[in-house]
Amino acid sequence: MTQPSVILATASYDHTIRFWEAKSGRCYRTIQYPDSQVNRLEITPDKRYLAAAGNPHIRLFDINSSSPQPVMSYDSHTNNVMAVGFQCDGKWMYSGSEDGTVKIWDLRAPGCQREYESRGAVNTVVLHPNQTELISGDQNGNIRVWDLTANSCSCELVPEVDTAVRSLTVMWDGSLVVAANNHGTCYVWRLLKGNQTMTNFEPLHKLQAHNGYILKCLLSPEFCDPHRYLATASSDHTVKIWNVDGFTLEKTLIGHQRWVWDCVFSVDGAYLITASSDTTAKLWSMTSGEEIKTYQGHHKATVCCALHDGAEPSPS
Repeated sequence: MTQPSVILATASYDHTIRFWEAKSGRCYRTIQYPDSQVNRLEITPDKRYLAAAGNPHIRLFDINSSSPQPVMSYDSHTNNVMAVGFQCDGKWMYSGSEDGTVKIWDLRAPGCQREYESRGAVNTVVLHPNQTELISGDQNGNIRVWDLTANSCSCELVPEVDTAVRSLTVMWDGSLVVAANNHGTCYVWRLLKGNQTMTNFEPLHKLQAHNGYILKCLLSPEFCDPHRYLATASSDHTVKIWNVDGFTLEKTLIGHQRWVWDCVFSVDGAYLITASSDTTAKLWSMTSGEEIKTYQGHHKATVCCALHDGAEPSPS
């Protein structure tokens, strides 16, 4: 199978994962996922594999094959896996689960290499661009920084007591972190380097972004600079685009009929893909705020999407 330069995938409560031609909107491959719902999708940096986070496993699928079978299954979580991601050169994967743990997996070896105990159902995990710290957010409202070098929790924050942290995002240069919660609020911190390698959080802004839940927040990628945006996807059916300089509202993306669960920027930040309970995914222009394409094919809520339209990292 020749690989498209743009990999776009979505997953739905209909127990399928679909791959789409981004420009035409055609679905060219469907993977049945009978074991559970898929909570999160992530593509490896080299565009070879798609990770699907389910309950309670993570499955890795070969993007270039037409085989419906996963090439690998990662099985030591005991509840819904809500977060999954990869280290920048794809050597290891991280995950967070409602079982209260954050785990690290070496992709070249079976089993889980490390486990961190969050003491609350983990909803979101992001990797700091320094590749040595994971930041997790949980259902009890805790944000924790896991120092992978020291192998311990180096920092704990509770922006709002007993309010679930739904989504975390870090600016590509490590300068900002944003946490979004069930009250429609985004907390923004400046990240400062301490004397050691430990990251310190300095409160910068509190943004009341939506009246409903924020299900995903995402900062724009490096190639979008000098423009810096924050996207917030909400249960109020909209996605809002905020200018990080002052956190003013730039645009509201209106078109989905139900909750918007996920969003992902194109590599240059010119486009945004969104996934919604209305069964569709959509492609939006960041310049105009208009909807360019709708991806239709799922029969139930589309809850996550993954996009990789950048270059593969050159072999080091």
